[in-house]
Amino acid sequence: MSPAVSIIVPTYNRLEYLPAAIQSVFAQSFTQWELIIADDGSNADTRAYLQSLDDPRVKVIWLVHTGRPSVVSNAALREARGEYVAFLDSDDLWLPRKLELQLASLRSHPGRKWSYTRFSLVDGSGQPMAPAPGKHWPAPSGWILERLLQEATVIAQPSVLVLRQLLQQLGAFDEQLIMCYDDELWFRLAAHSEIDGIDEALTLVRRHGQHSGSDVIAWRDRRRVFEKALRASGGGHLDPILRRLRAQMSAGLARSQAASGKRISALATLVASLPHSWRYPGAWLRALLATTYACVPAAMRTLVRSHRLKQRTQSA
Repeated sequence: MSPAVSIIVPTYNRLEYLPAAIQSVFAQSFTQWELIIADDGSNADTRAYLQSLDDPRVKVIWLVHTGRPSVVSNAALREARGEYVAFLDSDDLWLPRKLELQLASLRSHPGRKWSYTRFSLVDGSGQPMAPAPGKHWPAPSGWILERLLQEATVIAQPSVLVLRQLLQQLGAFDEQLIMCYDDELWFRLAAHSEIDGIDEALTLVRRHGQHSGSDVIAWRDRRRVFEKALRASGGGHLDPILRRLRAQMSAGLARSQAASGKRISALATLVASLPHSWRYPGAWLRALLATTYACVPAAMRTLVRSHRLKQRTQSA
């Protein structure tokens, strides 16, 4: 008999946190699941731990290292047999009734094809972290695409449960994206189905020093996400929001490129984005100033900083 839920866990050398994530799956009050762990070429210690998992519901897929979580997750998705698919990052945690409550609520709302929960932040040792001011997001139900675009709510990947048939219809993670691939999928899902929100923090997202990523890649991929959404919208009512977000991502990309010393790339980004960014002068001008400043010789930047410091001292 096929499981009700296929749980997807991509991992790469996360032995400090991985066992706790897996144990949070074993601790679920709902037990009709399969756990598909896609290992992205981890080291021997992590492989030994995964090989020690003695449960017929667990399947491990051994992959050559790619460093692309979207590719790793999709490899696991291809093996999924459940009616629903759940995602869990290898450093995050579920509370014991997460799957039970989500499934019960989804089955009582047949028009909703996917679900998410509110989430809380914990540190590397699992202790609760206070959210940043203004960063407390509820988990409303219904059509939430506009709320997502405006960041009135945020979806944590390990909180999501989605009908596998809907994933098959829309396609899984975009493997061209290194980062922000989950947001891109949420936007597509939110355009096609109402979501069922569980406004209870049943998902714990861990913050620690082992996260990897690049600001430049994040800004670039986030811009690609909004460009893709614009192409798919076909002139819909959300186009003004999407165009503004695209301009903001272009400006952020240029600033990030300039800050990392990629001055020519920053200027190229500004020039290429000018046709769709000129309507948003605030973001564009800030990026232009940041890029111009980065292109000034180091000695001149030192003089400017010294002058500004002198002015602040005199006015104090």
